[in-house]
Amino acid sequence: MTLSLHNVTKRFGSFTAVDQLSLQIPENQIFGFLGANGAGKTTTFRMILGLIDASEGHITWNNGAINYSKSHLIGYLPEERGLYPKLTVKDQLIYLGRLRGMNKSDIIKELDGWLERFNVPEYKNKKIEELSKGNQQKIQFISAVIHKPKLLILDEPFSGLDPVNVEVLKKAVINLKESGTSIVFSSHRMDHVEELCEHLCILHKGQPVVHGGLKDIKRSFGKKNVVVHADFDLNYLKDLPGVVTYKPSTEGCELQVESEQVAQDVFQALSGKGFVRTFDLEEPSLNDIFIEKVGDSYE
Repeated sequence: MTLSLHNVTKRFGSFTAVDQLSLQIPENQIFGFLGANGAGKTTTFRMILGLIDASEGHITWNNGAINYSKSHLIGYLPEERGLYPKLTVKDQLIYLGRLRGMNKSDIIKELDGWLERFNVPEYKNKKIEELSKGNQQKIQFISAVIHKPKLLILDEPFSGLDPVNVEVLKKAVINLKESGTSIVFSSHRMDHVEELCEHLCILHKGQPVVHGGLKDIKRSFGKKNVVVHADFDLNYLKDLPGVVTYKPSTEGCELQVESEQVAQDVFQALSGKGFVRTFDLEEPSLNDIFIEKVGDSYE
């Protein structure tokens, strides 16, 4: 079930939040959606879900429109949390599961499985307001996936979680993908996107500035990173032609260079100067690409 956006535009009065956005989101994959605050990510999610209508263009899923008749096939974790604080976890999930067309015994079975997996079985009869923010986030996540959706949209799913819980949730997301769910998620954390996604889109002011497979995006960026650890002063490397940035580190320096050839020149420039412990040529990080494409406007 491929999700397609064709020239989708959304205007609020004279402000254009999403501008002629065309995307193909492959099925059974995790697709990363990146952008600074206000880039149009959440607006796009709301249009995909049919919560707001596009001003122009259209969105199809498996060649058909997305509407309320498909809601039992879709899961959504919004960035702003929306659980009822006075309800217990169990009552909350029964209510939300019933809205998705599930029966009570299936809901309880799924809920028990998820609580067990998240190491919090004792939360079943606790009120939402009694839980920490991180644990409320786990319950919100369960509410988005309890009905085994085919399409799952996660808006900043890891925000507010400590590193241990981030790993727990990441594992759950990967398992869902492996069991056949297509997942779209937005994040400010480039490392999460790099780790989880094969395809991604970087939105800037409502338009895609980068879109495609992660490997292809990195390859076409051209620039490379070089890490050098050495026992002598490396300052002179920043003046070599083709060295774009030079960052000293405690053990040496990190460079961004224009091409592999420049990396070769750096290697030559090190020879005979002293002991080099590390010389590492790396692909550009997603962070490098993001900053170059979105740059000054990123908050």
